[in-house]
Amino acid sequence: MTSNLRGALWMVAAMLCFAIEDALFKSATGAGWLTPGMGTLLFGLIAMGLSAVLARLQGCPLWHPAYLQPRLLARTAAEVMGRLFFALSLFYNSLTVTTTVLQATPIIVTLGAVFLLGERAGPRRWIAMGVGLLGVLLVLRPVPAQFEPTAIFAVLGMLGFALRDLATRTSPPEVRPAQLSILGFAVVTVAGLVLLAVEPGAPRLPALPGLGFMALTAVAGVVAYSALTLAMRTGEVSAVAPFRYSRLVAALAIAMLVFGERPDAITWAGAALIVGAGLYTLWRERTKPAKRGS
Repeated sequence: MTSNLRGALWMVAAMLCFAIEDALFKSATGAGWLTPGMGTLLFGLIAMGLSAVLARLQGCPLWHPAYLQPRLLARTAAEVMGRLFFALSLFYNSLTVTTTVLQATPIIVTLGAVFLLGERAGPRRWIAMGVGLLGVLLVLRPVPAQFEPTAIFAVLGMLGFALRDLATRTSPPEVRPAQLSILGFAVVTVAGLVLLAVEPGAPRLPALPGLGFMALTAVAGVVAYSALTLAMRTGEVSAVAPFRYSRLVAALAIAMLVFGERPDAITWAGAALIVGAGLYTLWRERTKPAKRGS
């Protein structure tokens, strides 16, 4: 099994857990059990605690001097941006729209990997990425008559996550995934505090069901975060990033079963293009493991 194939499998696992995390967060905030700011704050605190326990079980110190290195500070800033705006998008938009906009992340990550990290992406991989983007556009249909202004939250969140993934790739190798997880969820906590500060009215305590949902959200988030870090560190960014599209498949299924959303034929066609692009990239990696940039 090639490193790119292992990275792709880790990415698929991460995206499934992220879709579950998103659904739990949207359910808790949509039911009015807590606000987006309080939900983000509790999610960050619980997930940070779980990550700290995992780090200690693995023999990792909770603090690493590399946290203050410029590359990780840049990663931290990108994480704040991504988490803050994505939480707002989950609250104001449908799960389908929020997740679909997020599918543009691989395009930004690939461009960054090529122009900033010096990686190569051959024409077949670029074509596959382009087909995937076409599928995203079919689902989103960003025409003025149908565009929702709150979708800008998803766009800003997507840009933050793309920058975070690029910074993860260049993060110091001596920082273990569990330690990166602690840092990442500490950043989520900061994003929650920022949201609380700008939310109208005085902060209110969450309802008991909200606490339970946030605990489950944190478990899904810790698993997803760890798998994502492994994915970005295992294979080439331009080869692993397309498998973020699997998040859309999981999100569409959850949106239909849990939230009663009903994607139309154009949405399904776009999803099929996205999945097809990812499967083609995986097939290329399995059949031609020795060839790079294809």
